[in-house]
Amino acid sequence: MRTQVGIVGAGPAGLTLAHLLHLEGIDSVVLEDRSREYVEARIRAGVLEPGTADLLRESGVGGRMDREGIVHHGVGLQFDRERHRIDLQALTGTSLVIYGQTEIVKDLIEARLETGRPLLFEVEGVSVHELESDRPLVRFRHDGDEQELECDVIAGCDGFHGVSRPSIPAGVLREFSREYPFGWLGILAAAPPSNDEVVYVHTERGFALLSLRSSELSRLYLQCRPDEDLADWPDDRIWEELHIRAGLPGRPLNEGPVLEKGVTGMRSYVAEPMQYGRLFLAGDAAHIVPPTGAKGLNLAIADVRILAESIADWYRTGSTAALDRYSERCLRRVWRCEHFSWWMTTMLHRAPDDDEFGLRLQLSQLCYVTASEAAARSLAENYVGLVD
Repeated sequence: MRTQVGIVGAGPAGLTLAHLLHLEGIDSVVLEDRSREYVEARIRAGVLEPGTADLLRESGVGGRMDREGIVHHGVGLQFDRERHRIDLQALTGTSLVIYGQTEIVKDLIEARLETGRPLLFEVEGVSVHELESDRPLVRFRHDGDEQELECDVIAGCDGFHGVSRPSIPAGVLREFSREYPFGWLGILAAAPPSNDEVVYVHTERGFALLSLRSSELSRLYLQCRPDEDLADWPDDRIWEELHIRAGLPGRPLNEGPVLEKGVTGMRSYVAEPMQYGRLFLAGDAAHIVPPTGAKGLNLAIADVRILAESIADWYRTGSTAALDRYSERCLRRVWRCEHFSWWMTTMLHRAPDDDEFGLRLQLSQLCYVTASEAAARSLAENYVGLVD
């Protein structure tokens, strides 16, 4: 097989890249080791920065997002049993869209299939080769047949556990990481949202988050151990703890059947550089952020926007200047988002070894953010993605 761009991974990064390249008249083949059903069912992030929403809209795949997405003009910070609102619209002139990553993936798959360009699910044994040549290769099995895909460029959009990043030589790749001593126990509940905007909750018992996916679905989280056993958390215990941490007088939480439940560990991770020869990493293949700052999906889309522009410029001009700067351009934003996500995480979560001194520092920071317009604006600008 021969194509211009081989894309490993059919998550939001890979599918968005394929779509943007198609609009530029550039051919690609997308390879995914999971089934279409699995990919379309994965529950992930749902907070879209205005830049992400604009890109989907301008590229022709934002119609359902505009019809079904929920626009948020603010975000809540709750601590000391009081809720404070950060007015994103007033502080930044823009707002967020709540629209699940699952729905974005469905929209992108539909758009890809309409183009007739290849999108292969359930591929096996993917490996990348000849990365320093001008004809890199992707080898894989599909429908029982061994295949070889010759490309001009390979885009590694296959996530943290994919094959792309480990294919960069150890002497070239540098890795930076931080593991957090807590995770999130998350549920999707068939319950109307208890608040019409996302609320971040700080308590001495640990963090909680009130979010939503629609007018009938709530997405709720509790800080827990990263190795928490879900068997220890029946639904009744989850609701009880949510009420203790996030409930306020006159603002009860709406309950409903728990449709999904899971525990997510938290880490910060960055790989540098995000390119090697003709291999370019994007999304979780290159970086992971704790979900507190709502940056993972938005970073992935930002990466592939730059990558698509750089590839198109190369085909148009013959110059590799834009491609050569891909990693540098992406990493500026990546490290800003890493810092913001770390800051939000450490401000809102209670570490196992935290003492009263640490608690007072957190409360002081939260008081400052909600009392100072300058501090609130800094949070707002980072949260909506205006700062690179």
